[in-house]
Amino acid sequence: MEGTRLSGGHYVLAYLGMYLLWLLLVQTFAGDELVLGALVAGLALLASGPRLGLLAGLRLEVGAPLALLRYFAYFLVALVRANLDVARRVLSPQLPLHPEVVEVETGLRSELGRLWLANSITLTPGTLTVDVIDQRLRVHWIDSRPAGGDLAAATERIVRGFERHMRGFLH
Repeated sequence: MEGTRLSGGHYVLAYLGMYLLWLLLVQTFAGDELVLGALVAGLALLASGPRLGLLAGLRLEVGAPLALLRYFAYFLVALVRANLDVARRVLSPQLPLHPEVVEVETGLRSELGRLWLANSITLTPGTLTVDVIDQRLRVHWIDSRPAGGDLAAATERIVRGFERHMRGFLH
C-alpha cells in the first residue's frame, strides 16, 4: 500500500479522534467516563493499527486546519451550486440531459487524498464517482455539455477546484 509510513503525530491524531468520539457519545465529563474513554480509545488504536496506513495521506502541518476550513467553505459553495442546478433540472424537465461517464486525472498521491476527492465529487449532486484506478477517477456526470461546450476544461475545473483546497491538508 502506498504511503503507509505513519509518524507519531498520525497515531496521536487517531487516538485523539477516537477519544473525542467517545466523549461525544457518552456526553459527560465524569471522571470514570474520562478514564474509560482513554482506555477504550487506546484499545481501539491498537486494534485498528494495521488499518491506520490511510492516515499517512494527512499533512501534519501548522496550516492544515485552516486549509481544511477553506476546503469545507469551498465544498459548501459547490454543494449549493450543484443542488440548485439539479433542482432547476427537476423543475424544468424540458432541459436536455446529456449524461456521460468522464475520466479525470488527479494529482493527489495518497489513497486518502483520492478517496476524499472521489467522495467530494460524489457528494455534490449531479456527479457520481464510479471508479478510482490509480490516479484516474471515472465520474458519471448528469450533464456533460457544460456552457461553452468544452468538456475537458469543465472536468478539469471540477477536479482542480477540489484538489487546490485539499492540498493544504492531504498529500
